[in-house]
Amino acid sequence: MIDLTKNEEILKRAVERAKERNIIIPTYKEQKNPVKYVPDRIKEEIKALSLWEVAPRNLFRISWKNQPIEKGGGYRELANYIELPPELTGVEARIIALVGKWFPTGAHKVGAAFGCLVPRLVTGQFDPTSQKAVWPSTGNYCRGGAYDSSILACESIAILPEEMSKERFEWLSTVAGEVIATPGSESNVKEIYDKCHELTAERGDDIAIFNQFDEFGNHLWHYEVTGNAIKEVIDKEIHGGSYRGCVFTTGSAGTLAAGDFLKEHFPTGFIAAGESVQCPTLYMNGFGAHRIEGIGDKHVPWVHNVKNTDFIVAIDDADAMNWVRLFNEPAGLKYLKNDIGVSENIVNQLHLLGISSMANVLFAIKMAKYYEMTNKDMIVTVFTDSMEMYQSRVKELREHFGQYEKIHAAIDYHRSIQSIKTDYILELDYVQKKRVHNLKYFTWIEQQGKTLEELNRQWYDDSYWSSIHKMTPQLDELINQFNTKVGIL
Repeated sequence: MIDLTKNEEILKRAVERAKERNIIIPTYKEQKNPVKYVPDRIKEEIKALSLWEVAPRNLFRISWKNQPIEKGGGYRELANYIELPPELTGVEARIIALVGKWFPTGAHKVGAAFGCLVPRLVTGQFDPTSQKAVWPSTGNYCRGGAYDSSILACESIAILPEEMSKERFEWLSTVAGEVIATPGSESNVKEIYDKCHELTAERGDDIAIFNQFDEFGNHLWHYEVTGNAIKEVIDKEIHGGSYRGCVFTTGSAGTLAAGDFLKEHFPTGFIAAGESVQCPTLYMNGFGAHRIEGIGDKHVPWVHNVKNTDFIVAIDDADAMNWVRLFNEPAGLKYLKNDIGVSENIVNQLHLLGISSMANVLFAIKMAKYYEMTNKDMIVTVFTDSMEMYQSRVKELREHFGQYEKIHAAIDYHRSIQSIKTDYILELDYVQKKRVHNLKYFTWIEQQGKTLEELNRQWYDDSYWSSIHKMTPQLDELINQFNTKVGIL
């Protein structure tokens, strides 16, 4: 679970560091409803800050509800979200996505990093004055972790595969103390774990590893903060229709925890986990490599509540990469607007979809076709990040395939949107769910030292996941105690 045992000696040092750096930590309640609960004094202070600025008060911008501007601003009552029209998606179903661009670092993973770091910080299990924080990742998570670490004035080590986008490495070099590139692409997660073991053997207690794939702080943050944000949007937008379900890339399985929250409130809604057909780990115990950056695969994350997952849906990464050019080349945008009739408002917001965001929409389109949904049906997902981290990929595609013209836009639209089929969708019965769950054994028991007892508890003990979901009040109380000791408020 999430260990909340206190180490008072280290906690004192963490409190002193927070005093020195003028740090106040937001509670989950404040992240969920900043308009109501963030103190007015802090709202005024963040108006002077740019969104990515490494400044203590920007911890209070770890929320889905920031006003969508690069500097200053306050909060919105609802999360930033977009509804994609049928002209663009090719289906009648209402596909609605929360926008991750307006988090610090431009991705919601900064929230997952917060969820992993803060429990150890406010209990004294992590010493920011002497330990380096290690952030193993396939992209955005280590960026969020390095950002959070910088605010705490502690050193960080970012680990990510060498084939991730150039923009990630360039930005990390300005924030993280060390950046380690491991072999392979986003599919090479084991190599990241191996590097963590190597660092532990070399440096011992001088480092603290925050592994999003097995830290339940990742799961809880998305359950509580992302889940609430999505539910509020559903409640506003339902208009007498039906919420049918949610779909997210598998990744670290953190965002899938929002599905757990939604299922408690909408029991008939499905949870679908998405991956690439080039690496169909959940779909058919498969392996491989793909180009949907940041979603990680070839294993089942420890924090994935597989028993609550209803579908596995996979897409061809070529479709996502075709969207990259269609949504970001002038000829593609012009074609969507003038020939397809997509509104200028939507066309001007397509830069808000990063590559994994495009994958999420493709998953949603498949599910809408599978269920033959109408305009009364709603599917929700998230835009994890934006194209801000992938402009080098647009350049690479242009150099490889040449100039992008109207004919290419027409081909990509009809091939990779209108022609999406319902292949590679697996509806999970009990046996199939158990098969996916059992895949955890090979990574987590054989390689990473987890116990078989806990693996079985995840499946057979109905209180296992619910007990994690009930921990938010305890964490908020510990955060409040920490802030009181710091004494700034």
